[in-house]
Amino acid sequence: MLGMLILEISVFQASSESDMERRAYAVWVSEVMLQQTQVATVIDYYTKWMKTWPTVQHLAMASLEEVNEKWSGLGYYSRGRRLYEGAQKVVRDLGGRMPRTAEDLQKQLPGVGRYTAGAVASISYGQAKGVVDGNVIRVLCRLRRIGADFTSPAVTDALWNLANNLVDRDRPGDFNQAMMELGATVCTPKKALCGECPLQSLCRAYRKVEQDSSSLLSKTVKRRSKTQDVSISDIEECAAAASCPLCLQSGDHWDCSLGVTNYPRKSAKKPSREEQTVTCVWERFGEQGDPEYLLVQRPQKGLLAGMWEFPSVLLEKATTAGEREEILCGRLREVTGSNISVIKDLQLVGEVRREHGELRSSGHPGKCWLMAPSPCRSSTSSLTSTRRTWSTTCRADP
Repeated sequence: MLGMLILEISVFQASSESDMERRAYAVWVSEVMLQQTQVATVIDYYTKWMKTWPTVQHLAMASLEEVNEKWSGLGYYSRGRRLYEGAQKVVRDLGGRMPRTAEDLQKQLPGVGRYTAGAVASISYGQAKGVVDGNVIRVLCRLRRIGADFTSPAVTDALWNLANNLVDRDRPGDFNQAMMELGATVCTPKKALCGECPLQSLCRAYRKVEQDSSSLLSKTVKRRSKTQDVSISDIEECAAAASCPLCLQSGDHWDCSLGVTNYPRKSAKKPSREEQTVTCVWERFGEQGDPEYLLVQRPQKGLLAGMWEFPSVLLEKATTAGEREEILCGRLREVTGSNISVIKDLQLVGEVRREHGELRSSGHPGKCWLMAPSPCRSSTSSLTSTRRTWSTTCRADP
């Protein structure tokens, strides 16, 4: 991932078995944190994490609550939970020794996919395995003019085969990090710096751009450009682009104004579904006069597993204000185990909407109605279930 070189500054070179284990663990942590999270955000979290749990053994001895707290703010909490579960498995079942190959890493550690396994194996153990992330996809698609949807199985397989064939056998870790850094800093999504690219002479997308530029200077070349481009074939010198699962299809035209950023291609996004949630923000005053909030714990599996949130209900259909209040009251009785009189005082606070992932409303996209009872000293001061509690801080996701 982008920034691996930055993060690895704090990881010393492996010179012994224990050093190798620590390096592999550090690479594993950094790669998981960098999934769907920018480097600038990750660095501080990574530094604090490694200071708290410098080895896989230290992490295995932590609690899930501690892990979630340390992960708070990074999002996608299942990543932290799987790191924790993986550390426990390494200590409990593998004798404290992490798997040495990409195949075993992917097979034996929960949440470790093809990319993370390849990154850890190549960087830490020198296994000649390629890696494919968003940056590498961009580089390879432009190098070989792969114009089909890069999320399709055929293109995915082709990209992994290319990565494994290209990786340097002597320095696979350095090679993989260089490919990722190239995609992140030079072969960028919108404004590729082709003039600075060390692979310019090998890039078929760039050659196509040059050909288009040259065609503007010659009417003869311009007439020829209206027919099928046969001078620069696509992946593997394909002679049947119309039926090739890797080439641009007839309906996907080359846009001269985009240049190399014509690649990679992906299918159009599906429209977002809308879900509606009703949530209770219940505040009371504790013995010391400080405000406390009723929180419930989410199931241990699924979205935001094990996290704490305000009592909420995902609505299955459109409802009136009265119906929402009745539904939420039922949820509160379920949570507290008693018929609480204060729920008669529920008041609609407002409505929030989650758009483009910028707002989390009880873990569900869409609209969320916030309802709250009047602040009080509730008789439900003792909640025996481990899945509900009163807290002086709002540990629920925003």
